[in-house]
Amino acid sequence: MSENNAVLSVLLHKRHRIYETRHSYFREGTSTLFIAKEMFLTKGTGKHREQLTSFEMALRDAGIAAFNLVRVSSIFPPHCKLISKSKGLKKLQQGQIVFTVMSEAATDEANRLVAAAVGVAMPRDPTLYGYLSEHHSHGQTERVAGDYSEDLAAEMLATTLGVAFDPDQDWDAKRELWRISGRIVRTTNMTQSAVGNKDGLWTTVVAAAVLITD
Repeated sequence: MSENNAVLSVLLHKRHRIYETRHSYFREGTSTLFIAKEMFLTKGTGKHREQLTSFEMALRDAGIAAFNLVRVSSIFPPHCKLISKSKGLKKLQQGQIVFTVMSEAATDEANRLVAAAVGVAMPRDPTLYGYLSEHHSHGQTERVAGDYSEDLAAEMLATTLGVAFDPDQDWDAKRELWRISGRIVRTTNMTQSAVGNKDGLWTTVVAAAVLITD
């Protein structure tokens, strides 16, 4: 057998073994499903002359700077429990890859109002999924931004549950309708706002829902 054929034979053998390993891995159902069992909400703000560093400061303020954060889209998993930030952080390790639904906003304009919010809507039936919504804004107060994000999450959940509502109604009217329907058990939000630094430093705000999969 020529040298080239020998090398090719070795490569094909290795590839076949890798395929068999992967095939067995998935066939036996041992693959990992990253479905969060618990989740916590957090927020933070940071200021610095560099925008990236102000973002880092906001993550530190939120208590999640020590993790490798991976942003994901906005589903509250079935059977997931919303726990406190203090309990959630105890379940994570520094350097861990952590999935999060995060909103952020930044400005270097003096006195400009910024806000970042994550809204949460959970169904009464724990076997169903809920929704998380990210919202960031300039010029909105913390309450307005928070209510808006909560409204977004609740609307998305309501449409999947088949709860009728008028999208043009104000938030309080829709919330009362959803409460009466009995299909949505809880809505909430986590919101951080800040006013732009008077000296032109970057001001960053973050709000996050942190998923715990272990």
